[in-house]
This record gives sequence, C-alpha cells and structure tokens, in this order.
Amino acid sequence: MLLDLSLGRAPVDWELFHDFWLVSDRMKAVLEALDREGVAFLKCETRSLNQKTAPDYWLCDVIRVIDAIDGEKTRGEILNEGTESRRYDRMRRPSFVFKDEVVGSAHIFRPRFWGEIVCDQAVKDACKSAGIRGIGFRDAAGE
Repeated sequence: MLLDLSLGRAPVDWELFHDFWLVSDRMKAVLEALDREGVAFLKCETRSLNQKTAPDYWLCDVIRVIDAIDGEKTRGEILNEGTESRRYDRMRRPSFVFKDEVVGSAHIFRPRFWGEIVCDQAVKDACKSAGIRGIGFRDAAGE
C-alpha cells in the first residue's frame, strides 16, 4: 500500500476494503485483546513516497461463523426458506436476537445466514476507549 497525501488521505484505524477490513496496529491490538480466535490478520506492505517510515496496516477478516440467530425471536423476512442457503433479507432491516448459549464468550462473529459482522458492547467500548477512528456500529436488534 502506497501512502501519499497527494493521492488522498491516509487510512484511519478502520476502513472497509472489499469483504475485508483494513486496520491499523491500534485496531488490531484492540481486536486481538478482546477475541483473538474470532479474527485473522495479514500484514500489508506499506511504504511512503517520501521515504518516511509508513505505519503498519493489516487486512482483517472475522473468521468465526456461528449459528447463533434465534429464529423464533428474530424479526425479518427469510429468503430461500427451508434450504441450506437460507438468508435474511437485508433490504427489510431484520431485528436479530441471538442465542446467548451459542454465542458464549465470543465478542465478534459472523452469524450463519447473515453476511454482516456482529460484535458485542465490549468491542464497541474498547474501540471508543482506544480512540479508534473510522468504524461505526449499529444495533443488530434494529432499535
């Protein structure tokens, strides 16, 4: 990754990069401290045009996928009902309820049948406490 302000702003702590996250060392440290088993990282090669040392960035993927959606309590339209490829309609903004006993101690995961990433309040609080820039959160319950 080439960092040059003449090409645009430098990445902040969290950026969406296709289906992955591009994260700073600071964001990586937050995620590793909270839930090392839920994420995987690949270090990016970073350099600067002016030969200054460029900060490190990482591609991050949330690798934990669990079947934690409580289908009876969740409100939302299911597409492909009754098939293994069943999924919830993103356009109708479902309101999710998760099974605590399935989520367990996981702080971050991808729910089966839903492409979004889910994290708990601990991740949100840690990001705020660390001054993480770029990431936003919304309530999975749709409230």
